[in-house]
Order: sequence, then structure tokens, then C-alpha cells
Amino acid sequence: MIFWDSSALVALLVDEEESIARRGQFEADPKLAVWWGTAVECESALQRRLRDGSLNAADAKLARERLAELAAAWHEVNPTAAVRKLALRLLRTHPLQAAGALQLAAALAVENAGILDLRFACADQRLATAAAAEGLECV
Repeated sequence: MIFWDSSALVALLVDEEESIARRGQFEADPKLAVWWGTAVECESALQRRLRDGSLNAADAKLARERLAELAAAWHEVNPTAAVRKLALRLLRTHPLQAAGALQLAAALAVENAGILDLRFACADQRLATAAAAEGLECV
């Protein structure tokens, strides 16, 4: 199973430099785990692209439809006190922003639940470095 940070998941929704590789990862392992706030982060990424003109309205609509398809099947980590506590520790341990700490805490919660061979997909180098330091394989 792969835990998908929103920075990697967006490459499944819109054409980016990483899209071909990310689609290959998804096809090889279509079981997704995500953080509760991932849909909000993905919408933020789509809105940013709409505002800067790198995405048109029709493609944004298709991206939202694709996101809804993925969301129907993904495993979502809910916001819990344990995830928040772990995110706070991660912020004290690694140079992360709040959203990244919550994403990584959610991934570690999945791993702590006994998911073997969990991999972590993200496009944020700082977050990938922190995930690797926490023992996750980054893809």
C-alpha cells in the first residue's frame, strides 16, 4: 500500500512532470491511503493552477471527477488526538509545515496500524526527507 501525500496525488489528477511515473505507481499498487485533509489540499492545488492560468476550467472539472473516483476507494486516516500528537512531535523533530506534519503523522498512523511495506509518495523534498528519517520508504 502507498500513502499518498497530496503533492504526489495531484500528479494523478492533472498533467505534471511526475504524472507518468505517478500513474505507473498507482497502476502497480492501486490501494491508496490518504490523510483526512487531502481532498482540501488537492482542491487548493487545483485552484492555485486555475488562478495562475496553468489549468483551465474543463481540466479542473476532470481533475475533480478523478479525485472523487479515487476518494471512493481510498483508505482515509481521520483526524484523531493520536495523529495530532504525532504531528506535534514531527514538527519539533523535522523542518516541516503543519500540513506536511499532519500528512506524515497520518502515514505513520497507517504504518503503526500494522500495514506492512507501506510506502510514502510525495513530491515535497523536505517531507520526503522527514518521512525517510521516520523509517518510511519514499517513492
